[in-house]
Amino acid sequence: ALHHSSQNMFRRVVRASKFRHVFGQAVKNDQCYDDIRVSRVTWDSSFCAVNPKFVAIIIEASGGGAFLVLPLLKTGRIDKAYPTVCGHTGPVLDIDWCPHNDHVIASGSEDCTVMVWQIPENGLVTPLAEPVVVLEGHSKRVGIVTWHPTARNVLMSAGCDNLIIIWNVGTGEAMIQLEDMHPDVIFSACWSRNGALICTACKDKKIRVIDPRKEKIVAEKDKAHDGARPMRAIFLADGNIFTTGFSRMSERQLALWNPKSMEEPISVHELDTSNGVLLPFYDADTNVVYLCGKGDSSIRYFEITDEAPFVHYLNTFSSKEPQRGMGYMPKRGLDVNKCEIARFYKLHERKCEPIIMTVPRKSDLFQDDLYPDTAGPDCAIEAEDWFDGKNGEPILISLKNGYVPGKNRDLKVVKKSNVLEGKLAKKADNTSPQNEGKLEELLREVKSLRDLVTLQDRRIAKLEDQISKVAI
Repeated sequence: ALHHSSQNMFRRVVRASKFRHVFGQAVKNDQCYDDIRVSRVTWDSSFCAVNPKFVAIIIEASGGGAFLVLPLLKTGRIDKAYPTVCGHTGPVLDIDWCPHNDHVIASGSEDCTVMVWQIPENGLVTPLAEPVVVLEGHSKRVGIVTWHPTARNVLMSAGCDNLIIIWNVGTGEAMIQLEDMHPDVIFSACWSRNGALICTACKDKKIRVIDPRKEKIVAEKDKAHDGARPMRAIFLADGNIFTTGFSRMSERQLALWNPKSMEEPISVHELDTSNGVLLPFYDADTNVVYLCGKGDSSIRYFEITDEAPFVHYLNTFSSKEPQRGMGYMPKRGLDVNKCEIARFYKLHERKCEPIIMTVPRKSDLFQDDLYPDTAGPDCAIEAEDWFDGKNGEPILISLKNGYVPGKNRDLKVVKKSNVLEGKLAKKADNTSPQNEGKLEELLREVKSLRDLVTLQDRRIAKLEDQISKVAI
């Protein structure tokens, strides 16, 4: 009974919804960012990240990995010589702006590292090759980086080593390593609204809900979508999970799940038979999900409610050119005076084009029904508190007078030795002095061995890379 054709399912009832009439519009040519060589690397991330100050775009870079960071107002043609963020030694696969500091961005790369960068006040004047911190712990390329929504300086990364690491960026430590949970490539990883849980989609066709601090899988669903092509899973504000994937017949699907009973989905919809992965972008304030297929030329959007069929088709924004990637502006970066409820940054082969979604209103007054209070830039808790088991809900702000950015403090990193050494040292607190000397020596040896392994890993990765090029 769940598999109605999408047309019947979506069109049976015309619901009253204030988002029924959302319409999308691409900006004029001179408002685009032009002459950018967008990355061609084969990886299904969005290649673009935006915040109220900057747009960041992963680009083609010979002999390494780079991304552009442009002030939002720097539209028009981007000079070939415009400085890039260029510290990675392999292609960049994913980038994510810190939600609590508009000048801090993380990147994951084929070089097996995660790097965290501080962007100067007015953008780059010279190339930036020195990250604030390099996070080393993955043994294969890092395809996913995503910041904790409410705790300061907590970052999750997922690599093709099927490992998820949660870092305290302020100390450079790998605090949590989720090993042996994913037998295959991790397609997506997403924090819950307050960051207490994560959900992942994996190549083994399972959706997993994980409590990262207990290092436990709390729920999972096998064959959430039957098809072999990549799935995506995101948390909604109410704790449910929204997924995109493919049916056995290679139709694109979307589905809604309750993690407390994953046997059956709340609802499933078939969309079409395109083969691009559907990237979901979610607005927690309005409960609207926007689906951007990689290689599609459209953005479809749906409202999620608690009445059947639960996922309600709203509309489609269509254009002529296919999208290579997509950035999604946080709510606080939108123009509330224009009743803008979403803004996308669509990547073409050679340019980035903003697309503005608005709800037409006759009045010039602030439309408070369109803009409930939204997550602001302040974090709710410190990294240490989160790792100790505390949770913090997002700190909300009103957009009534527009969002006024505050002063961002610089990211300070005080490197600590690895957390595992810390744990060993704690256990050894009550030992006798002669044992302590031995322990110190052991720890030093462990550290040098680990450094050696990291270097060998990188060397092996480079050699494998060279061999694969020779083989072709």
